[in-house]
Amino acid sequence: MSQPQHTTTIHPTQSLGRRLGAWVLGAGMALGGAAVWAATPIPAGPLVSTEWLAQNMDNTQVRIVEVSVNPGLYERSHVPGAVNFSWHQDLNDKVRRDIVGKEAFEALLSKAGIAQDTTVVLYGDTNNWFAAWGAWVFDIYGVKNVKLLDGGRKKWEAENQPLNNRVPEFTATNYKVTQINTQLRARLTDTLAAAEGKSNAKLVDIRSADEYSGKIFAPAGVPELSIRAGHIPGAANVPWGQAVKEDGTFKSAEDLKKLYANVGIDGSKPVITYCRIGERSSHTWFALSKILGYSVKNYDGSWTEYGNAVGVPINNPAGTVWAAK
Repeated sequence: MSQPQHTTTIHPTQSLGRRLGAWVLGAGMALGGAAVWAATPIPAGPLVSTEWLAQNMDNTQVRIVEVSVNPGLYERSHVPGAVNFSWHQDLNDKVRRDIVGKEAFEALLSKAGIAQDTTVVLYGDTNNWFAAWGAWVFDIYGVKNVKLLDGGRKKWEAENQPLNNRVPEFTATNYKVTQINTQLRARLTDTLAAAEGKSNAKLVDIRSADEYSGKIFAPAGVPELSIRAGHIPGAANVPWGQAVKEDGTFKSAEDLKKLYANVGIDGSKPVITYCRIGERSSHTWFALSKILGYSVKNYDGSWTEYGNAVGVPINNPAGTVWAAK
């Protein structure tokens, strides 16, 4: 696996310790790098810190992937060595509403130089929502070593960590998907069964309280894509933001357990997360599935499918009517 053709830029406001770490990193690379990777082992859990990533940007065992939704963000600047996976163009089917197909996913990973033993670190804008979607898609396709940068792009930039606008090039691999886990994805039928009490799955609506109550159809400034407001009957409302600290990093596992236990989510029953289009619910899917180890499906159809479906039960406490004058 070849290394990206870039030089690491260390911001002048970084701490002496980080600058010394960067010097050690460069010295280690000159000596073959073995000592450096031994000194900064890849974390065992589902998250990596900004500090760890800053010390491992040139680690040949790691591929950094940005999954952002705002156009031009990656092109302006990104974590050095990161490749760009577009949420719209790369991780979704471009014609039908679906996740990227198996063959296209294999081609995407191969072009990025990702092999079966590569550790993938995902990060992105908008609070890591779309990076978490990426983690969910990677999990569906059985990619083993996938981690999320805790705090995402927001925390990386707030700490004045290195950024550049150079696009790295890696030797292509021939990545092959060996298994597909369809159990990570909820469909309309799964969600309807939970709403009607025909399954024991617990529904978690991670949208805002106003979306949940039916007061609004979508967040401010976001296109209205459903013709009914409200929520799926039986769903508990735990807005995604309650799972993170002010800096965007996830709360501790203990705090997350308490948060979801307060609404009856304790891991004893399967969980289905949903939002509006599936990206915010991917963030909660990650918290429940990867950090707490619960059995969780993400309903990517979410409210834009359910709220447009004919004949399904809906709770709309606010009583908002679509297109009412």
